[in-house]
Amino acid sequence: MAHSNNDFRVLIIGSDINAYHMARSYHEHYGEKAHLLAKSPMAFTKHSTILDIEYDQDLWDEEVFVRRINEFANSAENMPVLAISSNETYARFLVQNAERLANNIVFNYPRIEIFDNLIMKNKFYNAYRDLIDIPRTIIYSCADQSSFDDLDLNFDYPVIVKPSNVIEYNHKKTPEMYKIYKLYSEPEVRAALAAIEAIGYVDDVLIQEFIPGDDSALFDAVLYCDQNRRATLAAFAQIGLQEHARGMVGNAAVLINGYNENDDTEAILAKIIEFAEAIGYQGLAEFDMKYDYRDKRYKVLEINARQGRCSYYVTAAGHNLVKCLVDDLIYNKRQDLIIADQRQLLSFVPRAIAKRYIKNEAFKREALRMWSQARNRNPLTYSKDSSLKRRLILAKKAVDYFREYRQGDWQQ
Repeated sequence: MAHSNNDFRVLIIGSDINAYHMARSYHEHYGEKAHLLAKSPMAFTKHSTILDIEYDQDLWDEEVFVRRINEFANSAENMPVLAISSNETYARFLVQNAERLANNIVFNYPRIEIFDNLIMKNKFYNAYRDLIDIPRTIIYSCADQSSFDDLDLNFDYPVIVKPSNVIEYNHKKTPEMYKIYKLYSEPEVRAALAAIEAIGYVDDVLIQEFIPGDDSALFDAVLYCDQNRRATLAAFAQIGLQEHARGMVGNAAVLINGYNENDDTEAILAKIIEFAEAIGYQGLAEFDMKYDYRDKRYKVLEINARQGRCSYYVTAAGHNLVKCLVDDLIYNKRQDLIIADQRQLLSFVPRAIAKRYIKNEAFKREALRMWSQARNRNPLTYSKDSSLKRRLILAKKAVDYFREYRQGDWQQ
């Protein structure tokens, strides 16, 4: 194990963008490399110089996962090991196997019942529809293929169709399949359901009303509840552009923290915090929302029981997410609630993409103004991690975005 000046270690599990920006947050504040354990290489992390990386192709096997985590814990010479997952699969493994993990492994995720209510979109709707605003939703069972004819679709097309069991779906879906479907007729819905069933997915699918509005009606909130289940950090950002590639729809591409055209950030954050504390949430959470101008409510599309791939904007706005975890879990520091409201632009895409594809002119003006003042951050572009191979990968990704947006068939 590489030498560290800290009295703890950081173990990041996963190799995606989410894993990278948490490693970057750690390196920015502590000047140390995190250790990364993942199933397979991904472009975002594989040529990084701020990570010590090892892979195990069997990491999705729960028994292998527990063994590999414990092996790392044992190599840490009794120092605390802060475990950070970049996805639901590994986070759930941590929670479910807490009693089997080495005593020096520390993490902060909600208890398993809350975890499953969030991961399973059908449970999410049934458990929380009276506590937060959620789009009108009908649940279709893939196990009962005749049930579509019995559904009462009490809202108009277009509709949103998305699998309830994200973990199962992500493990089975093919590259040409969508993360989220936006469909305009009954034949399209039936075809999408048939495609989902054809890959062997046997859980529920949600059919939801589509909330009108372009990408700038989308919002992102990040919340941290400490080990005592009290909210200590919250941030709220308006999204101007989401990813339009088929498998990436639903992920923010351009957002501004501390910016909200509706000017009601304080009220919606208070509602989110009240909800999280009421259900006994703990750890980082990302709230994906869409503002419904018809009733002036923020409808929660999903809640991730972890930081999101775009959550680096909180670190960029001056509140380092890894430091937040370390202060709570390693040093047991108590913290009053902080609202991270510093205005911060975050973009994964080049400026030219933002200029061409953001439809909301007011948002676009503000984004381009911040760009001109060099107040933009791309979580993947880090001056202290800029090997030639990494720079080439990021340059290729920037070029690919032009094709993805030109060919993207997601209609706002």
